[in-house]
Amino acid sequence: MLKALLLPLWFALLLPVAAQAADVSGVPKIRNGDQIMIGGTRIRLAGIDAPSLDQLCLGPKGDRWTCGIAARDALAGHVGSKSWTCSVLRTDKKQSIAKCTVDGEDIQQWMVKSGWALSYVRVSHAYDADEKAARAAKVGLWQGAFIAPWDWRVRNNKTVILGATRPPKNARRILLASASGPIAPSPDCTIKGNVNTSGECIYHKPTSRWYAKIQMKISKGTRWFCSVEDAEAAGCRETRR
Repeated sequence: MLKALLLPLWFALLLPVAAQAADVSGVPKIRNGDQIMIGGTRIRLAGIDAPSLDQLCLGPKGDRWTCGIAARDALAGHVGSKSWTCSVLRTDKKQSIAKCTVDGEDIQQWMVKSGWALSYVRVSHAYDADEKAARAAKVGLWQGAFIAPWDWRVRNNKTVILGATRPPKNARRILLASASGPIAPSPDCTIKGNVNTSGECIYHKPTSRWYAKIQMKISKGTRWFCSVEDAEAAGCRETRR
């Protein structure tokens, strides 16, 4: 009798393990440097953090460039047309956190070693050595000055500036801004974010009453988001009207 009662419990305990071990395979849609879609599964690459699509960086001569878009395009150019295999580790905020490979290559490692993403030390140190190599080689983000992606999402005037070169005097003002001009950085990134008079970040979906009235300018106060999850992760709330 006891054995019969324990069997269902034993199978129930195995279910989360089975779910974590699941693989998702297919040719992805590259959303940004650390997020992809395979079929209907939204995947975030585990252990790394890449710049947002509207993040700005500085080149070795102090020139401003859209490093978030460059990171996405580098990933797409490297393996965007190939079939990926992603091993799901866990699910968080309606997305799967997974380690992905293409023809046996660790994609997360390639992104960090190529300088297009950082080792996400808040959750893992798996790619610390690759980040060190990228910094020494001055590749990708490391060719100039930039803000760590996790700091940029909650940036302020005290945010640390990283890079291989000494940033110009106006670097902080440029790096704290975003590339959110009047045109969205991607057709998938149509949610508008702005800061109200109380200092709150508010996001507006295309169906929002005030959506058309939000003027997107290259400033700290406005930015585009690719999903509600991205907006809320940045500390924004949905407009109440």
